[in-house]
Amino acid sequence: MTPSPTSSSSGRSAVGRRAVLGAAAAVASAPALGGLATPAAAAPSGRGRSPKALPGGGDLGPNVIVFDPSTPGIQAKLDEVFKKQESAQFGTGRYALLFKPGSYSGLNAQIGFYTSIAGLGLSPDDTTINGDITVDAGWFNGNATQNFWRSAENLAVVPVNGTNRWAVAQAAPFRRMHVRGGLNLAPDGYGWASGGYIADSRIDGQVGPYSQQQWYTRDSAIGGWLNGVWNMVFSGVEGAPGQSFPDPPYTTLDTTPVSREKPFLYLNGGEYRVFLPEKRTNARGVTWGNGTPRGTSLPLSQFYVAKPGVTAATLNEALTQGLHLLLTPGIYHLDRPVQVNRANTVVLGLGYATLIPDNGVTALKVADVDGVRLAGFLIDAGPVNSATLLEVGPQGAAADHSANPTTVQDVFIRIGGAGPGKATTSMVINSRHTIVDHTWVWRADHGDGVGWETNRADYGVRVNGDDVLATGLFVEHFNKYDVQWFGQRGRTIFFQNEKAYDAPNQAAIQNGSIKGYAAYKVADSVTTHEGWGLGSYCYYNVDPSIVQHHGFAAPNASGVKFHNLLVVSLGGQGQYERVINDTGSPTSGTSTVPSTVVSYP
Repeated sequence: MTPSPTSSSSGRSAVGRRAVLGAAAAVASAPALGGLATPAAAAPSGRGRSPKALPGGGDLGPNVIVFDPSTPGIQAKLDEVFKKQESAQFGTGRYALLFKPGSYSGLNAQIGFYTSIAGLGLSPDDTTINGDITVDAGWFNGNATQNFWRSAENLAVVPVNGTNRWAVAQAAPFRRMHVRGGLNLAPDGYGWASGGYIADSRIDGQVGPYSQQQWYTRDSAIGGWLNGVWNMVFSGVEGAPGQSFPDPPYTTLDTTPVSREKPFLYLNGGEYRVFLPEKRTNARGVTWGNGTPRGTSLPLSQFYVAKPGVTAATLNEALTQGLHLLLTPGIYHLDRPVQVNRANTVVLGLGYATLIPDNGVTALKVADVDGVRLAGFLIDAGPVNSATLLEVGPQGAAADHSANPTTVQDVFIRIGGAGPGKATTSMVINSRHTIVDHTWVWRADHGDGVGWETNRADYGVRVNGDDVLATGLFVEHFNKYDVQWFGQRGRTIFFQNEKAYDAPNQAAIQNGSIKGYAAYKVADSVTTHEGWGLGSYCYYNVDPSIVQHHGFAAPNASGVKFHNLLVVSLGGQGQYERVINDTGSPTSGTSTVPSTVVSYP
């Protein structure tokens, strides 16, 4: 998103775009109970093993900070972590703040970079914060467009003044939360904002996005929704506004076709367990509203609790033994891929645990098996180019996983920003029926190691598998296609994109006879595909004369359908000629007004 106006690494000011966003925002602001079944532990086979098997369970390390209602000095500890993380956008600190069930009073938990706050109950209402869980943008002069990489999960909040502030940008999920009041998604002063994602949450009062450019809310319940700037998408949300795109810009689906909530850590008495919510079809509303959620539960003893410094070989040995992986907060360098070969394996990160592939390897690969759950971690490209960073299923994967799909949730990918990074294709989905539920795949536009060739990354997400569903797809700034979709029967609910800011000239983005690579390209061989609520923005600030022919490209086939598309030129820094294929009005001038297509074809 928007570069810092004081960033010396890019040498480019964001003042123009920030003014544009401020003006645009100012105008626009006018189930049944289920029991806990516990699968039997997977026993190591013992064949060819070291005499000492890796242990399951163990402590969660120094950067997982656990509170109970009697813990002294909670506010001071929260403030200490926030002070370290408030402006540490590309720092190395990683923290998980976990609250045992009970009631807490008088707290204001300010959440900075790479910080997760979560309750340890089975339901959000088991852990109540009488106070606030706050994200604001004081560190960035009231601009919330860089409030990335932080999360809140599994808590009830009773805000002091009746409304909680959660002014975030990308990679900042709000999951399994109960706000007993309203929720304000804008920073203090209603400055610029570019988010965001809510799932499996209940907000009793009104949600006020105010200056938020776009937002996706899934399988939740809200007391109301105030306004919209460019692209507000709802699926399976009780209380959502009715379908009205483009004015107001609401895309509303009554249900989500398939969903399975993210795994989460909780306490059963004094024992840590990981809850695995069950799959829902045509989902609507929260999973926890009527008591115990449906799903299964695993004891921590079935997880290898990884600490920073562990090798990829050790992680793979743990997986081979039949253990799942719990990645505690920190940075993990990998000299080979982490290879998930067993069905139903869970890889769960805490506090934005970060995987960095060294020497051009792929960080993580998943076999073509059922029910793998990847959740809650960041993959940061290394300085040597990786062909891929995350692969779900090998090339040619064809098994049917409809009954038990693999889920990729709050798994974020970054190329550059924290230092030089390169990758040809960031995320590749080969396995059928995979659900990608909230990802931000980002070629950095600011920070260290940033430049058209410095952090070269041609492709963001490539989907080869059939029947893949994406719910909450954020992909930005790639040198060529941001999303390429080759699989049949793919579906995307909500897409947010910016084309690369730093293209040096028109020739650098030329795609044969076409001006620029589409943000979202459906292959010519695809006969069935559908998308709802998709937006692409351009801000060619190195050469504002660049013209992008369209944001979206797809075959003209009766089974390929799009609903509620938009393209936006931010302040006239580059322009689009069309929205999708050769359809839609061009953007023009400096007014930052979207060009929309309600239905295609």
